[in-house]
Amino acid sequence: MPRSVPLRRLFTALLLSCAVLMGTTACGGDDGDSDSGTSSSSASPTGTSSAEAQKFAKTRFVTNAGLAAGATYQWVVKPYRAGKFKKGTDGRTFALVKAGLAGGFAYNRLKAATENAKGDPLLSKAVAPLTAGIASLKGMATKLRKGEAGEGDIGAFESVISSIKDAGKSAGAEVKDKVPSASQLAG
Repeated sequence: MPRSVPLRRLFTALLLSCAVLMGTTACGGDDGDSDSGTSSSSASPTGTSSAEAQKFAKTRFVTNAGLAAGATYQWVVKPYRAGKFKKGTDGRTFALVKAGLAGGFAYNRLKAATENAKGDPLLSKAVAPLTAGIASLKGMATKLRKGEAGEGDIGAFESVISSIKDAGKSAGAEVKDKVPSASQLAG
């Protein structure tokens, strides 16, 4: 048994040495260009081509806008039309809390969708006029949670969502409602 302790130490030392060696080589070093006097790295990240970046921008836009549309319809518009936000209704408090979470989630996803749209020239032109409408929804989650949202507020939410869907469709990025899970709403 006395031999196993030194073997373990040797093995640990070897692993640590390899980790340090790998770490220093992964961080980069001198690129061998001694004539220039600088030590800039010649290895640059490859990234994606502009066509792939545009495709990913559209995909992220469609996903974020679809989640916002699904959350809005499922937990704001549908319960409002069913009368779940009226005083005295069974489950009103729970419906208002879910609507508040959905409103905040939808606002967050719409902001993300507008950022994603900037990666595609056609999509960014289509979405740019909608940023003011999205900004107007900022306080909607609080109004929903407190039960202060009225028909005009719900209509504004629906209008912004349909405008985003239309802008996406005109730019070749059709948005379909995608209902997020409760865990996605909570954060």
